[in-house]
Amino acid sequence: MNLLVSWSSGKDSSWMLHQLQQSEGIQLAGLLTTVNSDNNRVAMHGVRHALVEEQAVLAGLELWSVPLPFPCSNSAYEETMGRIFVNAAEQGIDVIAFGDLYLADIRKYREDQLWPFPLEPSFPIWLENGATQQLAQSMIQSGFRTIITCVDSRQLSPEFLGREFDEQFLRDLPASVDPCGENGEFHTFCYAGPHFDGQVNFRTGETVERDGFYFLDLIPGNASILET
Repeated sequence: MNLLVSWSSGKDSSWMLHQLQQSEGIQLAGLLTTVNSDNNRVAMHGVRHALVEEQAVLAGLELWSVPLPFPCSNSAYEETMGRIFVNAAEQGIDVIAFGDLYLADIRKYREDQLWPFPLEPSFPIWLENGATQQLAQSMIQSGFRTIITCVDSRQLSPEFLGREFDEQFLRDLPASVDPCGENGEFHTFCYAGPHFDGQVNFRTGETVERDGFYFLDLIPGNASILET
């Protein structure tokens, strides 16, 4: 099975990659990520493309970067991804793996999106019972190092931005917030863990607010002032 991993740069896709690395009969073909072509950052997470490139190096995998216009309509997104799926199939990819946890409508959208193509969708970390508290603790106990890069202030206070995804973070979360942020409450960047051969170096930069979302800029550790 030749498999391409849908990659957000965060903890869920990292956990999925870790699980796949331990699975037999799977050939990992690369990491597939979408990038806002206006600012060269991962959509929603706001992470610089250079940091995702470093993640791919540490994972020992090719990075498939898909530039998207901003703003990007759903039709433009689907047209762009359709071309990527055709290319993936032509290169012998069999499966696209997604790190979704329990939202059935999102899963169905993925399945419908791939239906016209000779590709199978896979959901390796799907939770039938939605037990995200246990999953979050498993990630932390397994050595994943993750920082909160984006917060939806309508669901979670911006004070959580820039915090480590750790046991204290889980204890401090309001009861209304999913421990893994599956409803979009927060997004993350995973910079170390058993799925990487080393650690991504970075420093924190400015915080930006856009339409109720707060983003923390993470600057590559070897970036110069001119690159920020």
